[in-house]
Amino acid sequence: MQRFNVGEDCPVFDGLFEFCQLSAGGSIAAAVKLNKQQTDIAINWGGGLHHAKKSEASGFCYINDIVIGILELLKYHQRVLYVDIDIHHGDGVEEAFYTTDRVMTVSFHKYGEYFPGTGDLKDIGAGRGKYYAVNCPLRDGMDDDCYERIFKPVVTKVCFTDFF
Repeated sequence: MQRFNVGEDCPVFDGLFEFCQLSAGGSIAAAVKLNKQQTDIAINWGGGLHHAKKSEASGFCYINDIVIGILELLKYHQRVLYVDIDIHHGDGVEEAFYTTDRVMTVSFHKYGEYFPGTGDLKDIGAGRGKYYAVNCPLRDGMDDDCYERIFKPVVTKVCFTDFF
């Protein structure tokens, strides 16, 4: 169990396996519907577990349903853009796609002495994935107007690059 970081930070609980099945299954089902053009928008309210790594639970995330959903999307799409607006850096998603140019990760998150402590502005991807990781580390106390002044230009720039 310790090998996979299951314990204090990510405790075992009754129904853990079923929880992982539902979370991952919801994201896979959403991606399949998008791939088959059965919907334009798909939301998994039980998902968003962006801290889990390939073989490691982290930040109360046991399975990274987002990574699994993106892998499903990549079966039909050349590229995927992932925008994370959670207060925590989407470290597990970024790590999974850090060396590929098929997925661009954009994370707006609180930075500094705050879990998981990753997502520096200088973390931009590696190899073929260089410049495909975009991090927007933010300070405490930001209001909606300030957030919007940062968010809009970054997302606009990302959407109008040669990525797509």
